[in-house]
Amino acid sequence: MAYPHAVAAPQLDNAKHDALIIIADNFSELDDPNLSQAIKAQMAVDARIGKQVTLLVVDSKRVILAPTGPLNRDYDDVRRYFDAAKLAINEAKASGSTKPAIYLPQASQDSRYQYALEVAYLGACQALWQPLEAREFHGESIEPITQIALFGANEQTIKAVNAIAAGQYAARDLCGTEPERMAPPRFADYCVDLFKGSKVNVAVIADIATIDKEYPMMSTVARASYAVERHHPRVVKLEYVPEGEVTRTLMFVGKGLVYDTGGADLKVGGHMAGMSRDKGGAASVAGFMKSVADFQPQGVKVIAYLAVVRNSIGSDCFVPDEIITSREGVRVRIGNTDAEGRLAMGDLLSEMKDLAKGEVNPEIFTVATLTGHAARAMGPYSAYVENGPARAANISRKLADSGDLWADGAEVSRSRREDYDFIKPRTLADDVLSSNNAASAVTARGHQFPMAFLAIVGGLDKHGCESAQPLPYVHMDIAGSGVEGGDWQHGKPTAAGLSSLFARYCL
Repeated sequence: MAYPHAVAAPQLDNAKHDALIIIADNFSELDDPNLSQAIKAQMAVDARIGKQVTLLVVDSKRVILAPTGPLNRDYDDVRRYFDAAKLAINEAKASGSTKPAIYLPQASQDSRYQYALEVAYLGACQALWQPLEAREFHGESIEPITQIALFGANEQTIKAVNAIAAGQYAARDLCGTEPERMAPPRFADYCVDLFKGSKVNVAVIADIATIDKEYPMMSTVARASYAVERHHPRVVKLEYVPEGEVTRTLMFVGKGLVYDTGGADLKVGGHMAGMSRDKGGAASVAGFMKSVADFQPQGVKVIAYLAVVRNSIGSDCFVPDEIITSREGVRVRIGNTDAEGRLAMGDLLSEMKDLAKGEVNPEIFTVATLTGHAARAMGPYSAYVENGPARAANISRKLADSGDLWADGAEVSRSRREDYDFIKPRTLADDVLSSNNAASAVTARGHQFPMAFLAIVGGLDKHGCESAQPLPYVHMDIAGSGVEGGDWQHGKPTAAGLSSLFARYCL
C-alpha cells in the first residue's frame, strides 16, 4: 500500500520532516517564539496569510500556513480541518516536500474538533491519492509523499489513523478504477491480494452455475455479461474473527456494480459516464475490512459479502416486467433494470440474515451507491435508512454522530409504511415490485423505499421489533457522498462510511 504513513512527531524542530504544515484559525500566537515572530513579520507584508494557504521559508525550512476559517459557528464542523489539510498538502507536494509534518497549534476545547489532527491527516491522504491506472502507467513516483508526521499524536492514534488510511486507500482504488481494469474477476483478485497474510479470510465464488442457483437476482443482473468472460460476476466473501470473546458481529453486504449501463433501461443523455464508480459500496466495505485487518480490534467479528457484477446491455439482458424468484422465495417483478443494485445485493442479504441468526449481537448493513434521490436529498452526506430494531438500538444515530467527528457526515432516515406500500404487488403473479420506472431523484421517498424492498427480499421484514428474533438492519446509501463534489465521472472516491464505522466499532 502506497498511502503516506503517519508517524508521531515529538517536536517542531525535528529534522525528519521537510515541511511544517500549520493548520489553525489564527496564526498570530504560537507556542514557538521564533516561529511566531517569523510569521508575524511575514503577516506585515503579506495580506494573504490567514486567508489562503501560504508557503513561507523560515530558517531554511518550508512552513505552510493553512487557515481553517471560522470554527465557532453552529454549522462549522471538523471538515474545516479536513479541507484545509487537502489544500496544504497539495502545496507541500508542489514545493517538493516528501515528508511533511502537520501541526495544530491551538487545541480547541470544542468537542466537535477532538479528532481534528486525525481528520487533517486523513484529508491530506484524500488529496494525495492518485488512481490505480495512473500509478500503474506512470509509476509510484506520482505519489511522492511517503510519510506525514503528526505533532501530538500518541502510538494508539498513529495505529488507528494508519489503519483507516490503508482502508480508504484500498476503497478508493476499488471504487475509482475504470471498468475493465476493475472488472469483477480483477476486483476479486485485488481483494485476494489485499488480505493476503492478514487476519481476514477471503473466499471468491466464480462459478456461474453456483451464482445462478444461489443468487438468482444477482444472476439476473449479470446474465447479459455472461457472453464476455472477463465480465463474469464474482461474489467475494470476507471474514474477520478477533482473538478472544466476540461481543458484537458486524455483517455487511456491499454493492459492487463495476459498470452500470442501466441495462435495457439504458442510461442516456450522458448519464452513463461515471458508472464505473457504482461499485463504491462494495469498495467501502472492502476498505473497512482492510482497516479492521490492520487494526485487529478486540471483541468485534466482521463478515462481508460483496456482489461484484456488471449490468450490461445485450440480447440476453433482463427487462422490465420479468418476474424473478429470489433466494428467499419472493417473486420479484422487475420495474426498471436500472434499479439493479438492490437485486444484486438482495440474495446475499438473505444469506446474511440466515447467518445472523446464529451470531452474537448481529448488526446488518447494506452499503451502496444506490439512488440519485439520496444524492439529491442528502448529498454530500450519506443516507442511513434503518429498520425498527436498528432504530430502537439507535444504531444510525450513533454512527452518524461518529461521522460528524471524523469528517464523514450522514443523515438518518426512517423506513415507513409508505415505502412498503410503494412496492406492494399489483397482481397475484408476484410478491413485490423492485422499483417504479421514474428516476429515483424525482420519486417521493426515492432513497427510503429501496430499503423496504431489500428488507422483503432479504427476509428481514420477518425480523422486526415484534418478531421472536429482531435483527437490526441499516441501509447505507452513499450515492451522495461516495465521490468528491458529487462528480461521479471525475471526482475522487471518498471511501464514504469507512471512518464512521471504524470510529464507532473499532476505537
